[in-house]
Amino acid sequence: MRIAIVGGGILGTAHADEAVRRGHEVVQFEREHEARGATVRNFGLVWVSGRAEHELEAALRSRQLWEDLAARVPDIGFRPAGSLTLLRTPEEVAVAEQAAARPDAAARGFDLLDPERVLAVNPALRGKYLAGLHCSRDGAVESRIALPAIRRHLAAGGRYTFHAPAEVREVTSTDTGVHLRDDHGRTFDADLAIVCPGATLGGLARDLAGELPLRRVRLQMMQTAPLGEALTTAIADGDSLRYYPGFAGTALDALTAAQPQAPTAEAHRMQLLCVQRLHGGLTIGDTHEYDEPFDFDVDEAPYRHLAGVVEELLGRELPPIVKRWAGVYSQHRDSGELVHRGQPAPGVWVVAGPGGRGMTLGPALAEQTADQLGL
Repeated sequence: MRIAIVGGGILGTAHADEAVRRGHEVVQFEREHEARGATVRNFGLVWVSGRAEHELEAALRSRQLWEDLAARVPDIGFRPAGSLTLLRTPEEVAVAEQAAARPDAAARGFDLLDPERVLAVNPALRGKYLAGLHCSRDGAVESRIALPAIRRHLAAGGRYTFHAPAEVREVTSTDTGVHLRDDHGRTFDADLAIVCPGATLGGLARDLAGELPLRRVRLQMMQTAPLGEALTTAIADGDSLRYYPGFAGTALDALTAAQPQAPTAEAHRMQLLCVQRLHGGLTIGDTHEYDEPFDFDVDEAPYRHLAGVVEELLGRELPPIVKRWAGVYSQHRDSGELVHRGQPAPGVWVVAGPGGRGMTLGPALAEQTADQLGL
């Protein structure tokens, strides 16, 4: 089959890779020279640890697919580095103890470590904490270089073409498949079109499918200069326990009742996530804003809060902050759904809204789409 993929982010690129692997010819369109949305404004984390029970199977499958992809495309920068959620109060330790005692703890790679064992896993963590919840199943890819690397690999196989910048303006069903027209006036015919609009829910996505059951979420992040030493795992703080549904339970209820967030963290719905890039700098975040219209500028208070938390955990000053940015992703309004996947017209599918889990779930979601469509 000839399959048209509209959207150059992680979902679109994962669908392109899956289709090519199954023997199909793929033409992919991206309206920018490169994807510039949530895919390249994130941590690159493949985050198994905090997933809800209904997400876990897909997250573990996606983790395996990233590892398989890294064997084919080493330049994506995948590393199975794991993560440490660092716990600074007895209430946070209690949540981790409950999580580590659950039946699925082994599948998540959970192990509750005392400070000495935390240091053995990640010697850069010389700061203040009571314990660390290690998740050996977490991983990371280099979000800003992974997609171009995947495209180069696909193009070398001869059954893949990438058009950018090329904004698809129209997708119509025909007797033999679908017909596409881009903003250069070019037309393309395919057997099937998969539209992955990311957080751009107007324009083509609305023309095809109307109002999607999605909301948009804005976040702020930053990056430091090289740390000068290896941060061997990703790290998170106790506020992430509140954010990820995999930690829900009586211990988390007790934490929420007894331990309010810091005012800045509460106001900006914050958690700390931190991962070291291959160039040595740290990507640090993040905040969550749900009410549109979103501000066009960034707020400095969350950056100061996050920097302070990281410095407390590292036991040292951070290198200079060299970049700050905001990003927006789309999220399904039904928390029980991994993604919106709908067919608004014959031969046309819209796939969107993994909700900040694009890197974590992208390959598995593409595999599910391919299975559902019988590719």
